[in-house]
Amino acid sequence: MTEYSSSELMELEHKYGAHNYHPLPVVLDKGKGAKVWDVEGREYFDFLSAYSAVNQGHCHPKIIQAMTEQAERLTLTSRAFHSSALGVFEKYMAEYFGFDKVLAMNTGAEAVETAIKLCRKWAYQKKGIEPHKARILVCDGNFHGRTTTIISFSNDEEARADYGPYTPGFTHVPYNDLAAMEEAMQAPDIAGVLVEPIQGEAGVIIPDDGFLKGIRELCTKHNALMLADEVQTGIARTGKLLAVNHENVRPDVLILGKAVSGGVYPVSAVLADDDIMLCIKPGQHGSTYGGNPMACQVAMAALDVVRDEQLAENAEIQGAALRAGLREIPHPLLKTVRGRGLLNAIDIEPANGIDGWQVCLKLAENGLLAKPTHEHTIRFSPPLVISSEEVQECIGILKKTFAEL
Repeated sequence: MTEYSSSELMELEHKYGAHNYHPLPVVLDKGKGAKVWDVEGREYFDFLSAYSAVNQGHCHPKIIQAMTEQAERLTLTSRAFHSSALGVFEKYMAEYFGFDKVLAMNTGAEAVETAIKLCRKWAYQKKGIEPHKARILVCDGNFHGRTTTIISFSNDEEARADYGPYTPGFTHVPYNDLAAMEEAMQAPDIAGVLVEPIQGEAGVIIPDDGFLKGIRELCTKHNALMLADEVQTGIARTGKLLAVNHENVRPDVLILGKAVSGGVYPVSAVLADDDIMLCIKPGQHGSTYGGNPMACQVAMAALDVVRDEQLAENAEIQGAALRAGLREIPHPLLKTVRGRGLLNAIDIEPANGIDGWQVCLKLAENGLLAKPTHEHTIRFSPPLVISSEEVQECIGILKKTFAEL
C-alpha cells in the first residue's frame, strides 16, 4: 500500500471527493479508547467521538471481536430470508430498552425517516386522521439528518437551500416552549411530536426540567405519538442510558443510531410497542442492509460494553469534572459552559479575529480534537471510556490553549 502524508491525503480528498464537509486539517489513521493518531503518528484526544457514535471508545476489542467473528460466518442475507442473528438481536434490543418491537435500519437519518413513516401509518390507521392530512410537530433548531424529507423541516438554510420542493406535513414549534407546544397540539390532525431531548447540532441546547415530561403529557392527552430522537443523546452519552431517562419519560417511538454500534458499523433502530409498530405490514418499509447479521452482533456487543463498563455512570462523573475544569478558565473568549454527562459545549465570544474555528485549530495543535457548530459553539464530547486522569490531562490542554490565545 502506498504511504501518503497528511497533506497528500487531504489533497486527494479535495481533488476526487465531493466538497460537502469542511473538516479540520487532520488526517487520522488509528484510534484506541479516547485517543486517535494521525498518519504522522501525532496523538490527540478525540473530543467529538464521531458526533457521539464512538461512545465505547475507538476500536473496542469486544466489539471488534464480535464483528470479525460474524464477518467470517455470514455478513448479509437481506430480509428475503431469516438469519440466525436477527431474532436474537431484536429480543436483546426490546428487553434492553423496554419496548415490544424493534425495526432495524442502518443510519440515524434512516431511523428518523422510519419513525416518521410509522407515525403517519399509525395516524391514519389508529387515530383516524384524514388521508394525507397528518402533521408532525417539530422544534425550531432541530437536526434529525439530511434526507430530503428531514431537511424540509430544518431551520438551517445551508442544509435546505436549493433542495426544494420540500416535503409537507410538519409544523414548527419553539424548542423548550410547552405553551406553544400545547397550542399547536389543539389541531385535530397532529400525529405526533418529533423531539431531541437535547439539541446537539444546535449547540447542546438543554431544555428546562419538565419540558420532556410536558411533551409526554400533551401527547397522551391529545392522542399523539411522542417520537424521541436519541441518535446523538442516547446510549449513555448524557449520564443515563437515554436522555429522556433524566425525566423518567417513555416515548412512544424511540429512535437510536450512532453509538448503538460503538462507531464500528452503521446500525440504527426504531423501537415501539405492538399497537404502533404493527401498523407497518410486509412490503411497506425495509432496507437491504437493515438488521444484517454483522450489524446485529456488533450492536449487541456494543450495548454489552455500555452496561458492563458502566459508561452512563462514567459519563456523569467525567462530565461534571470536565465542566468544573472549563469553568476555572478565566478568559474573555470563553463565554459559557454547559452540558449533561459527556455531551458538553462552550460558547466563544469572537475577538481579534479569533472564532470557534481558530480555537479548534489551536486545540488540535495542542493535542485535542473538537469541532465548532454554528460558528461560535464548540462541542466537547469525548468517548465515554475516558478516565479521570485523561479528563484532567484534557483540562490542562484546554487551559494551555486558552492561555495561548
